[in-house]
Amino acid sequence: MARDYYEVLGVSRSADGEELKRAYRRLARKYHPDVNKEAGAEETFKEINRAYEVLSDSQARAQYDRFGEAGVSGAAGAGGFATDFGDMGGFADIFETFFGGFGGGMGTQTTRRRPGPTRGDDLRYDLRLEFREAIFGGEKEIKLTHLETCQTCKGTGAKPGTKPVTCSTCNGVGQVRRSTRTPFGSFTQLSSCPTCGGSGMIIEDRCESCGGQGQSQINKKLKITIPAGVDTGTRLRVSSEGDAGQRGGPSGDLYVYLFVEEDAEFKRDGNNILSTLKISYLQAILGCRLMVSTVDGEEELTIPPGTQPGTVLTLESHGVPRVGNPVARGDHLITVNVDIPTKVSNEERELLEKLAKIRGDRLGKGGLENFLGGLFGG
Repeated sequence: MARDYYEVLGVSRSADGEELKRAYRRLARKYHPDVNKEAGAEETFKEINRAYEVLSDSQARAQYDRFGEAGVSGAAGAGGFATDFGDMGGFADIFETFFGGFGGGMGTQTTRRRPGPTRGDDLRYDLRLEFREAIFGGEKEIKLTHLETCQTCKGTGAKPGTKPVTCSTCNGVGQVRRSTRTPFGSFTQLSSCPTCGGSGMIIEDRCESCGGQGQSQINKKLKITIPAGVDTGTRLRVSSEGDAGQRGGPSGDLYVYLFVEEDAEFKRDGNNILSTLKISYLQAILGCRLMVSTVDGEEELTIPPGTQPGTVLTLESHGVPRVGNPVARGDHLITVNVDIPTKVSNEERELLEKLAKIRGDRLGKGGLENFLGGLFGG
């Protein structure tokens, strides 16, 4: 059995037209199938529509009040009662959201301004840097192709001495209106004008330099300043070096994405630089001073006596500068590897065996190799 139409809309039997319309708008927004995906929402939406179709028409409502559902059966869809969406205002916004480009009903007037200046597109450029270039920064020259405003026509696209004229199809608006009838009423769709492409203007005599585009592809060289301390993934913004805008609009920006090549000798860990150093077992036992390679050149490093394999020694402030503060630098961390020989001369063996006796170390199977391994935790 069908529910009472007044109950469906949640209004009293004395509700006037405005009250009915407000109730319908509220429920339609709530139960529209494109908004409410719950089971039964679509059937409820149809029920709401049916109730409003009947109660919003004075003749149908009188029949319903007198005879109930039987008094209006078959009326809907037969041309007897048509829902008027032309004055639905907010409900039309639902269709604007779901279908895009729809205005109100047939009588709705929409004011559109002439298309104005538009900003040009941003561009991306991928730049590869050597390891030391990323650490110390500097200038790099790049070559790129982008759109610039045509100097012959000054961006109008028209032959010098002429100018664009207003499009007769859209009267300079840049959009055309098309009315569409749907089961929910009549709607007006706005779309880009096919004659002028949405510009609102027609170029009768095109500029020969740019073919009427108002822009030209230009190859240019550009110097990019690379800050010290950048790394892979750093993005630099170069203002106004993207494509030129249309109709006098500003240019877009150029975004330079940096990719740092690996180095055969050094690794990077944040603002620290990592490297390894191999020393002899005697240098590890006795200690020494050695010249080591850094990104700044050769630097002296002190190896303390008794240095163990895997020890990390630090050269402070020889790492990567902090971006934006090149005075503050990370450290250079050097991991020490001890070279234990697998073969020694007879003279070396004699000396090492004497050392083993002095230390009280017994040389069993494996002999000298086990002794040397024991000295360094091997």
